[in-house]
Amino acid sequence: MALWRIRATVDDRPGYLSVLTASLALRGVNILTVQVHTTEVGAVDDFLVDAPEQITEAELRAAVERGRGRDCWVARSEARGLADEPTRVLGLAGRLLRDPEGPGAALRTLLGADAVTWRPTSTAAPGGVGGTTMLLADPAGGAYELRRREPSFTPAEYARAQALVELAATLDRRDTHRVTLVLPDGGEVSVRPATADDVPAVRELHVGCSERSRQRRYLSGAYPSPARLRRLLEPARGVTLLATAGSGGAAEPVVAMANLLGEGDEAEAALLVRDDWQRRGLGSALLRRLLGHAGRTGCAAVLLHVQAENTPMLRTLRRLDRPVTLDRDGGVLTATLPLTPAGRVGVPAGRGPGAVRPAWPGRDTAAGLPAQRPG
Repeated sequence: MALWRIRATVDDRPGYLSVLTASLALRGVNILTVQVHTTEVGAVDDFLVDAPEQITEAELRAAVERGRGRDCWVARSEARGLADEPTRVLGLAGRLLRDPEGPGAALRTLLGADAVTWRPTSTAAPGGVGGTTMLLADPAGGAYELRRREPSFTPAEYARAQALVELAATLDRRDTHRVTLVLPDGGEVSVRPATADDVPAVRELHVGCSERSRQRRYLSGAYPSPARLRRLLEPARGVTLLATAGSGGAAEPVVAMANLLGEGDEAEAALLVRDDWQRRGLGSALLRRLLGHAGRTGCAAVLLHVQAENTPMLRTLRRLDRPVTLDRDGGVLTATLPLTPAGRVGVPAGRGPGAVRPAWPGRDTAAGLPAQRPG
C-alpha cells in the first residue's frame, strides 16, 4: 500500500462527500484522515489515503472526478503525514519556542511552501490568499510572502499560518528584549516588553516623574489616559519596553518606559525615565535597543521629537554616534536617524554619505527626555 494526499473541491450539499468516498473505495483506497477547508466556491477536502501500490496518480484523479470532485490535486505522501493537523501545529509551536527567529522554516513545513520571503514592505495590503500565493502580516512590521506550485492555498491554511506568525512575533519580542542592563554607575535594571497588564505600574511611573519630565515626553505636563497608556504599551506596530528596578519581579517599580511606534517605513521613538534614574545612561541604553528593533523590522529611519531646550536628550543622541538630521519647528526639533539596510549597525555621524552633523545646542544641567507630539 502507498500513502497519497488528495485535495479536491466538493459541493457542500448532503451526500456529495459520500459519493466521492464511495468512488475511492471502489479502487481499494482507504481514507485515513480528512480535513475540510471551507471556501467561497465549496468545501475543499484534504484526504490522506492508503492506496494499492499499483494504482497511479491518474487513476486516483479519475476516481475523484467520477465522485463529483473538481480541481483535484494528487501527490505522494510520507509516513509523517499520519500525524493529525493539531499535533503538527503544536509541534511547530514547540519548535518556535526553541527558535523564535525561525518562523520561515515553520511556515514552509506547515504549508509545504516552495518559498517563504519576508519583505519590509508590501505592494499589496498585508493579509490574504490568491491562488498559490499567500501574504501574511508580520505584527512586528513587514509581511511574509509564501508561494507553492500547487495546490492553491485555502482560507483555513491562511488562518493557521497567521496564528503561527503572531506566535513567533510574541516569542521574539519576549526573548529579544528581556535582558538585565548594568548601568555605568553599577546599577542594574531589568528590561522587558510591556503588556496591557502594566497599565497600573506605568501610571505610577508617571506619578513619580516631575511635571518637567512629563512635559518633555508629551509636550505637556498632563497624565495620559488609561486608554492611551494601553495603546502605548501594546502598539499595533512597534514595541514598548519597560525598565524595572532590581530583578524585574512583579513588585519591582517601573522606572522607565521606551516606545517605538511604527508607521510606514518610519517609526517614532520616545522615552520617559523617572527623575531619580536620569543621567545614569538608562535612556541611551533603551534608545539603542529601540533602534535595533526598528532595524530588524525593516524601518528605514527612526524619528524623535525633542524640545529645543532639552539638551540632555540631544547629548544622548550625539552619544549614539550615528548620522542624524535635525529639523526645527518652533520650539521642537525633529531628529531623524536613518538606519542601514541591515538595520543593526550605525555609521558614525558625519562619515556616511549624505550624513549631517547637527549644530548641537549648548550644555544644560537639567535631565530630560525625548518628547512626542500630542495625538
